[in-house]
Amino acid sequence: MNWLAHLFLSDDDVEHRIGNVIADWVKGEARAQFSPGIQRGFASHRLIDLYTDAHPVVTRSKARIEPPFKRYAAVLVDVFYDHFLAVDWERYCKTPLREWITDAYAQFAAYWHQLPEQACMGLQRMVHDDWLGSYVTLDGIAVILHRMSRRLSRPNLLGEAAPQLSAHYAGLRADFHAFFPELQAYVRSTQLEGEDRSA
Repeated sequence: MNWLAHLFLSDDDVEHRIGNVIADWVKGEARAQFSPGIQRGFASHRLIDLYTDAHPVVTRSKARIEPPFKRYAAVLVDVFYDHFLAVDWERYCKTPLREWITDAYAQFAAYWHQLPEQACMGLQRMVHDDWLGSYVTLDGIAVILHRMSRRLSRPNLLGEAAPQLSAHYAGLRADFHAFFPELQAYVRSTQLEGEDRSA
């Protein structure tokens, strides 16, 4: 899953939400400087990724991606699934998507002065360029993939892969809606286990 889903699956607690979002930017020993709440978000992000990567429906989605983009299938499916979450948002959340995103950005802005520079700048770019809102449209998905391709050190075709979403739209959408409720149930179960351990 990409940023929208990770944020959506977080607790309402701002530190947990930020940890879930910035986990891909902060690795190894650098994580030790963050608060326990943000580290809990890091752990949640990892559990979501592990569950997603091992799920048979996600494997089916990855198999839909055609050469020469198959090597990016895992990344593409993550981004494409966030598109379907955004497009069909009302299935999963009563709060309208734009209102929900605005509230999330306001939470970030109230907290980011407490973050190290790299994490702070990442969240500021997310808000300034409206990364979360970009998932709604096909043009937005193309922009996201181009931005991701620039972060890779080697030449790559990731920025040209957006047409794979249109080419397999119905199948990928059906896959997402088969998978996402199971992911939600898994996340709820891990949160309950965490509450039991802390009780």
